[in-house]
Amino acid sequence: MKMYKLKKNFKGIKKGTQFYLIAESEFIGVKDFVLRTTDLAIRISINERELNNHFILLK
Repeated sequence: MKMYKLKKNFKGIKKGTQFYLIAESEFIGVKDFVLRTTDLAIRISINERELNNHFILLK
């Protein structure tokens, strides 16, 4: 399972928070990603641009 780290504050979530990539989908060239925090408390759905701008791939 891929793990991401937030590199700057985003939508009220603090920098450094770690997320698991739960789901990835693509519809007519638009990619959407669903991420959950490691404690499973927060779920966010973002697009590819937001993922690239705000997150770092850990593993």
